[in-house]
Amino acid sequence: MIQSYKICGLSVNMDLKHSMIKDRAVKYLIDDVADPDITIEAIEENIARLKGLAPHLSDAECEVIYTTGIFYRKLLAFDGFMLHSSAVCVDNKAYLFSANSGTGKSTHTSQWIKLFGDKAYIINDDKPALMIEDGKVYVYGTPWSGKSDLNSNVRVPLQGICVLERSENNFIEPLDKGTAVYKIMNQTLRPPFESYMDKLLGLLDVVITETPIWRMGCNISTEAAQMAYDAMSK
Repeated sequence: MIQSYKICGLSVNMDLKHSMIKDRAVKYLIDDVADPDITIEAIEENIARLKGLAPHLSDAECEVIYTTGIFYRKLLAFDGFMLHSSAVCVDNKAYLFSANSGTGKSTHTSQWIKLFGDKAYIINDDKPALMIEDGKVYVYGTPWSGKSDLNSNVRVPLQGICVLERSENNFIEPLDKGTAVYKIMNQTLRPPFESYMDKLLGLLDVVITETPIWRMGCNISTEAAQMAYDAMSK
């Protein structure tokens, strides 16, 4: 059954089949929209196609992969893109921690929750959306949040992005724009068409111009979270 959702401020129609993504999307449900901004079609057929390419994946996992790719590619037309990161909110400001899988993004943001308690919550633990609206950058939660169901249906101003790496010693430093573009490009979906790539690069330019980008090495501690907050919140 086709249902309508409001994701990133947009109406989205999907006929989801499996509980892995369907349950996460419940908090985004809205009344039916006849002419949505985004439609994700042929989900069953593409689940079967992906299953043929990767038989070790479940049908539910294939549905997540397919809908993730289609939604975030179509989001470019609305001045938005995905950043592979864990996004935490404190005092209505979004802090994003981006790195390769297994580096410790979720572990680090869990320390923010431990440090700030009810003042903090996770916006999206794996694939938050960044949207450019009137020249400003906002972070949105979406149902596509990696292995966990940690996502919130919210819109929060972006305060900073931090490229995370493991280190026995805690440190944080500003990242120059040239390096920042390279790091962020490695953590988003690259569109297959040149025109879409031009659009993505334009959005990245706005984000990097409007937002401080940091490089941080940290261990698993609330001290690392406090260090990151002290630097990024200014």
